[in-house]
Amino acid sequence: MQGHLSVRTCHLLLSVSFLTLAIPSGAMAQTVATGPVAADPANEIVVTGTRTPGRSRLETASPVDVLSSEALRAQGTSELGQALANVAPSIDFPRSAAVDGTDSVRPATLRGLSPDQTLVLVNGIRGHSSALLNTNGSVGRGSAAFDLNTIPTIALDRVEVLRDGASAQYGSDAIAGVINLRLREASEGGGGTVSYGQYVTSVEPARSEYERRDGKTVNVAVWQGMRLGSDGFLTLSADYLDRGFTSRGDLDRRVNPARVTSRFGDPEVEQVSLFGNFGAPFAGDWDVYGFAGYQFRDSTGAAFPRLANNVNNVASIYPDGFRPMINVRSDDVNSALGLRGPVGDWDLDLSVSWGRNQLRFRTLDSINSTYGAASPTDFRDGKLAYDQLVTGADASRLYELGGGDTLNVAAGLEYRRESFEITQGQVESYARGPLGGNTALGSGAQGFQGFSPANVVDVSRDNVSAYLDLEAQLGRLLIGVAARGESYSDFGETATGKVSARYDFTDSFALRGAASTGFRAPSLQQSFYTLTQPQVAAAPGGGVTIVDTGTFPATSPVAVALGGQPLDPEKSFNLSAGAVFRSGGFNLSIDAYRIKVRDQLALSDNLGTGVNATPQITALLAPFNVSAARFFVNGIRSTTRGIDVVANYRLPTDAAGRFDFTLAGNLNEVELTEVPTGTGTITVPALFGQQRIVGLERGTPRVKVSGQTNWELDGFGALVRATYYGSVTQPAPTPANYAYTGKHVIVDLEARAPLFGQAELAVGANNLFDVYPDFVPETNAINYNNGGTAFPYYSPFGFNGRYLYARINLDW
Repeated sequence: MQGHLSVRTCHLLLSVSFLTLAIPSGAMAQTVATGPVAADPANEIVVTGTRTPGRSRLETASPVDVLSSEALRAQGTSELGQALANVAPSIDFPRSAAVDGTDSVRPATLRGLSPDQTLVLVNGIRGHSSALLNTNGSVGRGSAAFDLNTIPTIALDRVEVLRDGASAQYGSDAIAGVINLRLREASEGGGGTVSYGQYVTSVEPARSEYERRDGKTVNVAVWQGMRLGSDGFLTLSADYLDRGFTSRGDLDRRVNPARVTSRFGDPEVEQVSLFGNFGAPFAGDWDVYGFAGYQFRDSTGAAFPRLANNVNNVASIYPDGFRPMINVRSDDVNSALGLRGPVGDWDLDLSVSWGRNQLRFRTLDSINSTYGAASPTDFRDGKLAYDQLVTGADASRLYELGGGDTLNVAAGLEYRRESFEITQGQVESYARGPLGGNTALGSGAQGFQGFSPANVVDVSRDNVSAYLDLEAQLGRLLIGVAARGESYSDFGETATGKVSARYDFTDSFALRGAASTGFRAPSLQQSFYTLTQPQVAAAPGGGVTIVDTGTFPATSPVAVALGGQPLDPEKSFNLSAGAVFRSGGFNLSIDAYRIKVRDQLALSDNLGTGVNATPQITALLAPFNVSAARFFVNGIRSTTRGIDVVANYRLPTDAAGRFDFTLAGNLNEVELTEVPTGTGTITVPALFGQQRIVGLERGTPRVKVSGQTNWELDGFGALVRATYYGSVTQPAPTPANYAYTGKHVIVDLEARAPLFGQAELAVGANNLFDVYPDFVPETNAINYNNGGTAFPYYSPFGFNGRYLYARINLDW
């Protein structure tokens, strides 16, 4: 899994980029809209990555992509995370399945790094992460990241993606970059969309071939702009989603006749999102602004089936076996209030924001076999909750240095308080009942076990930070310097810095680059999440005893006995260099980067089982009545190298309409250069096994290139997009059981036509040619799982096949 990006591969990517631009039927881009575009995207003003007013995305020292609201909605998906991944090759949003809560709260990655190493802002204000910690074998294992799908696309004006380290500018988490979700600002007008779609596909796993018509999706979204006072605005948005489940399993030969017993695919989702964004004059030259959003999501995915003869089945309740369902109900709040205005020659911005995510878990159609026929079949498993309060004060001033030269000075202070809670579930969801002495029976609700009293957590921390950001325009030379210091109540202080530069040799050509240090504070979820499961084991003096196994905080007595220590922040060093070229309707940017991360956090393998069942670990765990444990450990070092290529050509014609040819590609390689094998107290064969290493190195595409053409004329339009995905590896305990997605090209198509004056009808297909990742061979005992996981769920384009949709857009 080691090595460097080859010169040949780099040349291939660049050659494909230029060839695609030369052929009008190719092309796609991550920095321009993929639907109707009113203004020249090359001149879009950005606020992410620079605090100097008035800079466009092609004038910055670091690469910034601008994705318009039209780009995000002119697709066959209602998910913001999926929409971003479709038009931004540096973003990956795999469709996890059979990984518990991660089925419902899916994380996105930028440049192949961990989902929590990308900072998400809402209107320039730090967003809050999900309460969910991804603990299973999905992309992003061990992370607690911002849930992009909590923000409806109807509420957005655009999204800015800064593809560069920015911890010195924005604080923790911005190792890979920053995604800034900018809300719609409108004082009049309105619009809405109504869409319907479903998968119409032929499924061909290893053992069978069948047709599917599922995943039926209805999405209704509206927005309305209103005047607030004489010069203010209030923009309200609402979004409703009803999405059916998908199922892509293979034949299970353990039943007769063989049939698909799993429900391997997307969960069933019903979701309501409400958002409001406002701004208005306040006391002279000052403005008051703010936003508030709420989303309720009810999502139900499937666990693996339990057959009728399963030892954990109770035949009197489920004579034919059962398939547990995992229900996650999410309540998510985003809110902010601020004042901004001049104080002398300075512009001052004061803000306070609060966000909260609560997840309530239920296991349905299940059983706790240790209660026998008296077991409930529906279980309340408990809750996770995370909230964040941020107050900030920012000041900036633009100094005129003479001769057209300027110096922008920005400085600020921020206070942040976070809290994390785990609430226990009902007793039957986690306990061992009257039949608990039977060592063959599992504990708690089958499929997803509830949180026990021992797992209850209510913790918080706070931090204060200060930054200074200088940006000087000296003729054709742009120089930026930023520094930031932070103090956390749990692990102490950290400091980061960034230097960036850009030189415009001509009005058409510029070189740019940056060097920065970054950090990511360990999340409260990583520091304190715990879920333990009681199991029956042989007692030393004979008979049986109940022992625990599961995930423990690194500072718990169990973890400390094994060498666990308080978690330290991850540290990074980022280098980037690039070029920008623009002429007429054409623009091109090429950026290379290298990101080194040390003290990276990861969730260990289980210690006390399998190859890690050593006599030393058994002895250390015995006083705590624990048979196996895992916890977070610092110590991984990684290097990420890559190249981003983004290009666009806008061709307006009098007779044939306007064409936008756009293309983007990302070539990315993640290499783990150091992996700890012990904690200082113990040394084990697999503190982080090869399965974890491969998941980090090969879990996202090394190559992703996408080309798109968009055409418009007199209200008619069409879009075609082709995206090439390099192969991704879904790991397993042994290389023989790895699953590979293969290399594939996905084609999306959409056609638009005017309808009844202000309305527009769009029809389209995502994955027009019904392409699937390579199926998992039935000889792959681990990843095939008796047909229960017939395709790799690491697939960056999913495994649902062709999706057909129709959408009506209406403006008023």
